[in-house]
Amino acid sequence: MVQLGSRFPQFYLTAPAPCPYLSGQLERKVFTQLIGRPARALNDALTHAGFRRSQNIAYKPACEGCAACVSVRVVAKAFAPSRSQKRIARQNADLGVEVVANVATHEQFELLRRYLDARHAGGGMAGMDEDDYMAMVEDSAVETHLVEYRLPAKNGGKRGPLIAAALSDMLGDGHSMVYSFFDPRHARRSLGSHMILDHVRRAQASQLDYVYLGYWVRGSRKMSYKVQFKPIEALGSEGWEPFVVP
Repeated sequence: MVQLGSRFPQFYLTAPAPCPYLSGQLERKVFTQLIGRPARALNDALTHAGFRRSQNIAYKPACEGCAACVSVRVVAKAFAPSRSQKRIARQNADLGVEVVANVATHEQFELLRRYLDARHAGGGMAGMDEDDYMAMVEDSAVETHLVEYRLPAKNGGKRGPLIAAALSDMLGDGHSMVYSFFDPRHARRSLGSHMILDHVRRAQASQLDYVYLGYWVRGSRKMSYKVQFKPIEALGSEGWEPFVVP
């Protein structure tokens, strides 16, 4: 780990490690801590500069000879759903949606484990236990929350089964989707896309400009879905601009 600065905030550089998205590539990240009273403003500024948050760390790829990771955000105010996205919204119109505090629950963790085991069994989060999940959700010095998506309750119950959840940060100009997961047994509902559509709707209702989706990765099929939400902008050398997929 190499320290890059001596004044607050201090930035550090990780050692090379295998890239989780592109086979045979190595990744490095530049990162800093989000702590104390300045954390929220710093997180806003760094998100605008292409960083992502993980617990109390803000990070950005800094890979040698590779620029495949591109920060992208949906322009919420101008978003108009496609025909297939309207169909996804209709398919999930029966779901109950609730914004809850960033407090980890066993129900959420069980859902996460089903998701990881089915979709990311060999990924970097494959070994996550319940304590790790609690840290991911609760260790935050910024304004964050969870959005839960549930099936209709049966037999007079108050809450139906949890089938999707998204950990999201509130920024000055929009929502930043930190991490989302869903029950793979309901894959036909396209829940990953539905959660993005719901965040765009929430941004529109609050008159916020953007929904930040993290990185689109050139050459990675896992990230190709992000560019289906238009209009979408990407962060380049000249700032945020309309994104045209290469």
